[in-house]
Amino acid sequence: MRRVSAPRTARARVRAQLTTEIADVARTHLATDGAAALSLRAVARELGMASSAVYRYFPSRDDLLTTLIVDAYDALGDAAERAEAAVARDDLRGRLRAACAAARDWALTHPHEYSLLYGSPVPGYAAPETTIAPAGRVGLLVTGIVADGLASGALTPLPGGADVIEPRALADVGLTDDPTRAALVVAAWSGLFGAIGFELHGHTHNVVSDHAAWFRGVVDTHADALGLP
Repeated sequence: MRRVSAPRTARARVRAQLTTEIADVARTHLATDGAAALSLRAVARELGMASSAVYRYFPSRDDLLTTLIVDAYDALGDAAERAEAAVARDDLRGRLRAACAAARDWALTHPHEYSLLYGSPVPGYAAPETTIAPAGRVGLLVTGIVADGLASGALTPLPGGADVIEPRALADVGLTDDPTRAALVVAAWSGLFGAIGFELHGHTHNVVSDHAAWFRGVVDTHADALGLP
């Protein structure tokens, strides 16, 4: 869930509580109706509120969707970051394994929220810029592992100079001197979520017999490509 400071006034506390309740009910509707069918009126009926009252908290369905998306990205990021932080800083591969395993565990526990993030786009919804930073947390976590390896000398820049990543993005994540490895980070980031999505949506069922072991292998394949010891 989104981390916010405690409201100071009784009115603010009531507003925060109702905002949370509305979002919680909306999450149950994701499971039963899907994101495309999410309705503020239906959420209001379940809470016993007038629809006009709900609109004071969320002016539109898209505002509610944005809250659910940001909260889900943050919950996913929190899970990955907690797991990664528990591993010794010099164990680069262990840090990647922990972060990726936590992301998979979160997705399997929250499949409908994961599908909201990485499933089919919701018709008519355009994600605002407020979703960008939360969406990048796991990718930045993987990038940070690589950057730590370069800073410590455990990794050395790869040859080739792959010219496929935006220069600004390279500067933002501190990989300007290793654009080839930055491209591999993007491949790992997209590949890992692709593997989770394939499992979650049934694409590897009747193909993979042990999804946990298969996913560990996927992670190690990317770790090998990144050169993590």
